[in-house]
Amino acid sequence: MLLCIATSGCALWPDRIVEPQFHNPFPQIYRVAVLPFFNQSAEPTVDGDAVAMAYYNELQAIPGFEVMPVGVAKQMLAASISASGSEPRGGPDFQLLARQFGVDAVLVGSITEYSPYYPPRIGLAVDWYAANPSFHPIPLGYGLPWGRAEEEFIPSTLVREAEFALAREQLKTQTPDIPALAPPVVDGKVAPANYVGRASTSAAKKQAALPAPVAQGTERLTLAGKAGDAPLAVPPQLAADWPDPRGFIPPPPCVERPAPRPQYAPIMTHTRIYHGQDAKFTERLATYYYLRDDARFGGWPAYLERPGDFIRFCCYLHVTETLAARGGTGDARVLWRWPIRRYER
Repeated sequence: MLLCIATSGCALWPDRIVEPQFHNPFPQIYRVAVLPFFNQSAEPTVDGDAVAMAYYNELQAIPGFEVMPVGVAKQMLAASISASGSEPRGGPDFQLLARQFGVDAVLVGSITEYSPYYPPRIGLAVDWYAANPSFHPIPLGYGLPWGRAEEEFIPSTLVREAEFALAREQLKTQTPDIPALAPPVVDGKVAPANYVGRASTSAAKKQAALPAPVAQGTERLTLAGKAGDAPLAVPPQLAADWPDPRGFIPPPPCVERPAPRPQYAPIMTHTRIYHGQDAKFTERLATYYYLRDDARFGGWPAYLERPGDFIRFCCYLHVTETLAARGGTGDARVLWRWPIRRYER
């Protein structure tokens, strides 16, 4: 018996495949429309309508979304352009377009790079514009299980992207505004007339190197009644609009509706470029191919040779990365399959 088991090798053990699960984490963004993609690459043969169709198919496969067909969105876009006499250019135009379409958001995508030759590559940039101007940008890391036991399972790459996004927003409150007219003042040259009283660059550096004056009674405190104790530093005062890390956690419901606060930036933005020779890319492609039971000859490497399949898989990656970075992942499903076709893959 043991000899039979030993000679059978791994044929007795099934393949273990982990299938990630994704869903729509935003109930307010249910009905969406995908506009034809703009071609910003150097490849004139790429079809923006075909890329939009591939994106539509992968987004519609995510539970929680109802996606307007690309053909309908294209016709309604043409009707809107004919009525207004101009194409939508900025955030207010796309927000108005979403309201005209009767959807919660419109997806405006661009093809930033494309090469169909092996190894293929494609760059995708997609902005989500909400019909409601009071829907504000959703940062990377929003809705993830921060502060809970599941936090240790958040991928390190996603943690780094969320920390980077938070730091970028925090540094906006610490960055000085650019003056309207501020030509550089170089040592040895006379400043313009309207900058006669301005110090030179070297003088400004010397002034910045001096210690800042300390206001008495504000920077240092001593514990009352305990002579000789080391002084305690007063906690620094943060800016009024300082982004709080607790903003990653959705707030509880309000008793009354919040007041409208219009803004015109996209609520979600995701930009990526995919290379066909990347090891992580091919690993995910092999799982993607295996879970779809594609009976065509060639296996997953053939996806790199068929531009349509390559573009669709890249759209799948782009959609799932956008949602996973904002709490759109569920419990992964583990599949066990007996190796009937192990040597055919």
